[in-house]
Amino acid sequence: METSSEKLIRLLEEKKSQAKQGGGELRVKRQHDKGKLSARERLNLLLDEGSFHEMDMFVTHRSHDFDMEKNKFLTDGVITGYGTIDGRKVFVFSQDFSIFGGSLSEAFAEKICKAMDFALKTGTPIIGLNDSGGARIQEGVVSLAGYADIFLKNTLVSGVIPQISAILGPCAGGAVYSPAITDFIFMAKKTSHMFVTGPEVVKTVTHEKVSMEDLGGADTHASKSGVAHFACDNEVAVLQGIRKLMSYLPSNNMENPPVLDSDDDPGRQDMDLDTIIPSNPNKPYDMHQVIQRIMDIDSFFEVHADFGTNIICGFARINGQSIGIVANQPAHLAGVLDINSSVKAARFVRFLDAFNIPIITFVDVPGFLPGTDQEWGGIIKHGAKLLFAFAEATVPKITIITRKAYGGAYDVMSSKHIRGDLNFAWPTAEIAVMGPKGAVEIIWKKDLKDADDPEKKTEELIKYYRRKFANPYIAAERGYIDDVIVPPTTRVKLISGLEILAEKVDHNPKKKHGNIPL
Repeated sequence: METSSEKLIRLLEEKKSQAKQGGGELRVKRQHDKGKLSARERLNLLLDEGSFHEMDMFVTHRSHDFDMEKNKFLTDGVITGYGTIDGRKVFVFSQDFSIFGGSLSEAFAEKICKAMDFALKTGTPIIGLNDSGGARIQEGVVSLAGYADIFLKNTLVSGVIPQISAILGPCAGGAVYSPAITDFIFMAKKTSHMFVTGPEVVKTVTHEKVSMEDLGGADTHASKSGVAHFACDNEVAVLQGIRKLMSYLPSNNMENPPVLDSDDDPGRQDMDLDTIIPSNPNKPYDMHQVIQRIMDIDSFFEVHADFGTNIICGFARINGQSIGIVANQPAHLAGVLDINSSVKAARFVRFLDAFNIPIITFVDVPGFLPGTDQEWGGIIKHGAKLLFAFAEATVPKITIITRKAYGGAYDVMSSKHIRGDLNFAWPTAEIAVMGPKGAVEIIWKKDLKDADDPEKKTEELIKYYRRKFANPYIAAERGYIDDVIVPPTTRVKLISGLEILAEKVDHNPKKKHGNIPL
């Protein structure tokens, strides 16, 4: 015969078992049939084995309308708690589509808010695994209030603890705005979608016919909208990507980013860097090759790889230290700055600054992209975002000018004038108001008009201009460039620069906050 204590323990175990079943075997199977994992399977893959501690397992909704009191599930559709990733603590929530389609109720929102409160108190990152159809219609405005509670907390903890979102299902309406406020969004191809209004609503209102994939799939948001920072082949790749991202980040804004042991020789010099810049200044090259030859081997982790591809953003390590990289990409649109690249880099720079991650900037930029699309789209405002972000940042900032640094784009790309700490140039650097051809056509306009052979005269003057002005030495004479270095020594220079800047202290004027040109 069972003792009263044994009965109580058996009841507890039964409830726990019930909670772990989610919406039931059939609904979990439907997840699997769609190529999706269950909410608990996702947590098992994300966190270190055996590290997860669940909170609020026994919570259910409190709704009585539409016979909802007869339809209750433990957890109420979201699993919350804490665990570790590579031994480091994280708070997590995992939405369960098998329970009410992952729709958000009052209780559901309270669980997420509670996890976020704990994350803030303990200085711990929060990771959300989102798989939700949006607000629970049966709860009406109470559900909307729950969303707003989450949005507020997302906003208040922004810049204090890292916030990472994974989109692992059809997230619509209010379900997309919390991830949009967080720092990084991962999406799984084919199985995850984000949109404010779905294809049917779009068709009704605008008469446009569009598929879920084209409207809000991973590839769309990774390449067209820029909403998603990472588009991964499947859910497993998403969860592995989050684990990798975490290895570069501090737990909160009061900590420094992690430093790992590195087997890569800090004094390593890659002699191929001497020839990586083409002799023809108009010929492109791949800035990825520069980054990979300088950073610790296989340490570069690109962010927004398919969006605004004329600029490269990502994390890397150098001598084991976590750093952020912003680099113009001459292999795409000649590395010009445009709306997408400016917005992409600005947000990344602000994240790095918020979490004490040093910024390494590689510069090869001929200017801003001209054209009516850019001007009417607000390139002035959007380009100013990147300028604002670099100027505002107080973390260590080291800049390498590899080739072109023309006009206002030179200023924007972490120049000495906006508090770049160490600014280096390769001998191939061209620092000037504009490119040689444009400058020649303006400065010697009359001479060219009167010349017997304008083309020959133009070429002569271009060579003169390039020799006289398109080099790093005039800027170096004025102290705008701290040193002109041979390319293979760049790695050594960066490591020593980061060491000297390790205790850097810089302050912005006391204020509530700046007014970045949004």
